Amino acid sequence: MMVMKMLMMRITLLCLALPCLANTCTTARDPARISVAGGSLTEILYRLGAEKQIVAVDSTSNYPPEASKLPSIGYIRNISAEGILSLYPTLILGEDDIGPPAVLAQVHAMGIDIEILTEEHSAQGIIDKIRCIGSIIGESGKANELIKQFMLPRIDELNILTKKGRLANKKILFILSLQAGSPIVGGTGTSAGGLIRMTGSSNAMADVAGWKATSTEAIISAAPDFIVISRRGLNTFGELDEMRLHPALRFTPAAKAGNIVVMDGMQMLGFGPRTLDAAVTLSRRFSSTKP
Repeated sequence: MMVMKMLMMRITLLCLALPCLANTCTTARDPARISVAGGSLTEILYRLGAEKQIVAVDSTSNYPPEASKLPSIGYIRNISAEGILSLYPTLILGEDDIGPPAVLAQVHAMGIDIEILTEEHSAQGIIDKIRCIGSIIGESGKANELIKQFMLPRIDELNILTKKGRLANKKILFILSLQAGSPIVGGTGTSAGGLIRMTGSSNAMADVAGWKATSTEAIISAAPDFIVISRRGLNTFGELDEMRLHPALRFTPAAKAGNIVVMDGMQMLGFGPRTLDAAVTLSRRFSSTKP
């Protein structure tokens, strides 16, 4: 409920800053020069062969590696109007946490089209995102081909791995990072929660809303079978052995069995094409151990 309230508040702020129209995924007037705020959107543009149209990206756009060489407009939630306008874009593509609203209003007032894509943390959400971007840049054919050749086969693999709820009894704890001694975990309404659903498993922190620093007692009580963490998140613990011995984790079934999976954070949580690969990899790992 709290996550939904926060989302509605954000939508209200954006509506005050911009004409509040639902993204219809219609072809942009001029997609020749695109500034991108959102790593998944950058990844999709590259997969569609539209990388030469990108003039700038935000700091979450680190894949493919060559994207990080492009001019930066800052962090997705705190983009720079000056950085955007100095590159003369004709189109801004943003994920739904792009901001702040005042900057979007300033950019929009300059006559630059802004397309904000809503996020759905599911396999279908990834498909819809690819189709939408393809439509916006006038490359629906390439988008459909990408989906047919690469996305649908991955979804078929997931359906086989998760058939008849065979992984539903596996409890997964997703840790974002460590803060003041307490792991920050992904509960309901998070991209981590969506990723776990895609793998056919159960979120060990389903009773937690959003990203929360969680007590040792709560984590031990949740008894996760697997712990999943990003490489950047692991750096907040140190080495993997140090993480396993953390007081909040050492007595969990996952830590005792060494069932800790470390993967690229944007691959898992960005909900671009690579997220389907991550879900397949995780499902295979979860299914490799007995209940």
